[in-house]
Amino acid sequence: MVKITDVARHAGVSPSTVSYVLSGKRSISEETRRRVRESIRELGYRPHAGARALASSRSNVLALMIPLRSGIAVPVVMQFAVSVVTAARRHDHDVLLLTQQEGEDGLRRVADSALVDALIVMDVQMKDPRLPLLRSLDRPSVLIGFPADADDLTCIDLDFHAAGAVCVEHLAELGHREIALIGSPPEVYARQTGYAQRVADGFAEAVRSHGLSGDIHPCEATADAARELVARLLAERPGLTGVLVHNEPIVGPVLRALRAAGRRVPEDVSVVAMCPDEMAEHAEPALSSVAIPAEEVGGRAVDLLMDKLDGVPVPAATLLPPTLTRRASSAPA
Repeated sequence: MVKITDVARHAGVSPSTVSYVLSGKRSISEETRRRVRESIRELGYRPHAGARALASSRSNVLALMIPLRSGIAVPVVMQFAVSVVTAARRHDHDVLLLTQQEGEDGLRRVADSALVDALIVMDVQMKDPRLPLLRSLDRPSVLIGFPADADDLTCIDLDFHAAGAVCVEHLAELGHREIALIGSPPEVYARQTGYAQRVADGFAEAVRSHGLSGDIHPCEATADAARELVARLLAERPGLTGVLVHNEPIVGPVLRALRAAGRRVPEDVSVVAMCPDEMAEHAEPALSSVAIPAEEVGGRAVDLLMDKLDGVPVPAATLLPPTLTRRASSAPA
């Protein structure tokens, strides 16, 4: 079993320096800290969790707050959760998952206990009622998502505004003049959930800038709702040739509804989606799409949080640029 003295010898420092790097109790130069951490990784040193927690006054547990509200695409949310847990383990931390709609009460309960060192908060709303409490806590936090007012907060996410615009630009470049956004369920917009609102804003702004005809249609996440909406759109807008789908559970139903209505994809209607790559690749036809980078966002959120715990300055806002991958579902109008 690798001991702290082995790490110290490998890094060329004293055992107490290794202890201080682990506990954060004393200021250690960045070069020394880097050398010690490299030795820890190379030797596979794993300090005893209980002893380390006592030495550092830390629990080595992060809280991940995901209120599983109606309209949430649970499989996609779970991709974020898995990425957070995986990244936390790389930092020898565990994750406490909070899924109830406890809001401020849940935050207060966890923050007032010694259960966790820091928090990651998801399903961020534009005017999120949890923000005043997050700003007042003595524990660091990172938001996966952006509220309207992000002052004094650390936020990371895909740039959903740009993602909506990129999809419109792709359709415009292919010559489509009449398009539609089939969006999230109505309750998601009613809560002013950040990612859905930003996609809609980016879509609308790009439609105006390109001189297109385009509108936004919330849709329940059921096959019946998708079929009814597609039938209504085709009846009311016979010139519709481009569709953006931002509602993962109905990507397949929308494609099936178009086929059932006698519309070929992409010969008659081009379809672009915002969804995980795996979903886009296995659709029929394979979908042009902007991927939801759950693994990268979750991992970087944990890295930001660990830096904050270590007193390292971090950027207030991290927006990941969208990348559109063209596949078989989009073609010239």
